[in-house]
Amino acid sequence: MRVVIPGGTGQVGTVLARAFHAAGHQVVVLSRRPEAAPWRVVEWDGHGGGTWTSELEGVDAVINLAGRSVNCRYTASNRQAILSSRVASTRAVGLAIARAKRPPKAWLQMSTATIYSHRFDAPNDELAGILGGAERDAPDTWRFSIEVAMAWEEAAAEIATPQTRKVLLRSAMVMSPDRGGIFDTLLGLVRLGLGGRAGSGRQYISWIHDTDFSRAVFWLLGHEQIAGAVNLAAPGPVPNVEFMRALRNAWGMPIGLPATEWMVAIGAMVMRTETELVLKSRRVVPGRLLAEGFAFEFPEWSPAARDLCARWRTTRAASGSAARAA
Repeated sequence: MRVVIPGGTGQVGTVLARAFHAAGHQVVVLSRRPEAAPWRVVEWDGHGGGTWTSELEGVDAVINLAGRSVNCRYTASNRQAILSSRVASTRAVGLAIARAKRPPKAWLQMSTATIYSHRFDAPNDELAGILGGAERDAPDTWRFSIEVAMAWEEAAAEIATPQTRKVLLRSAMVMSPDRGGIFDTLLGLVRLGLGGRAGSGRQYISWIHDTDFSRAVFWLLGHEQIAGAVNLAAPGPVPNVEFMRALRNAWGMPIGLPATEWMVAIGAMVMRTETELVLKSRRVVPGRLLAEGFAFEFPEWSPAARDLCARWRTTRAASGSAARAA
């Protein structure tokens, strides 16, 4: 296959590009700041047209991941950057597809499982899930994330691409052992003995192992009957207290100091991020994937955590050996 990945230099993009490249497919990543990689990287600005649009001609799939990281404080300027980067890049990709002489067969557009409501009572799937934004117990910053998610999906929906199948990837947190990712951050807390429950610990964490994320994307490209919103999340979301306990056990850390909500708030300020990433209950399940027959390699968190910890140790040991050899 020939695949183009706008915004493919972040953690999730690297996971996907690496998987496609390893499988022998042709990969082109579109980036605002091109750097050397095992695959082709082409410069784009995330807006309007340009020479990058020719990369979309006749390809099998465009997988658009572009958007500013939400791992920051939601200041007015950051909110604007988060929203505009997603909407503008999605419109740019959509218009390029619509104008292509040989349009891509599939457009997989990144979205987020954060679009669903903060809830404990039942899981959110694509059919019966409740979209967020109206929760009385959710802070304003949480509603902002919902608004961004909805605007992101609307930007894709409003552009007609009659010859290109369109799939919205409502992804949970992708867990990989790469540096700087969410797993790396959580494991860092565990290694310091700080990996206890956050707040009440009741809030659900939805996640997906990086292997299953890549496999699900491959699978979606091969199942042409599927279009619209698809939840990319493992079928076993767990409460925060269980999630962190399993991660401590996988690492071999016997203790994990808990953090109250006010401690989480202070920690979020220090780390320049938002409490939503820790305290919102994301109880999301992959209804459509399961109904269509997709089989997860890591449906449950404990085995996934053990695999990720082992790979984290291996990659850090390898990088340490390489540094000593240099």
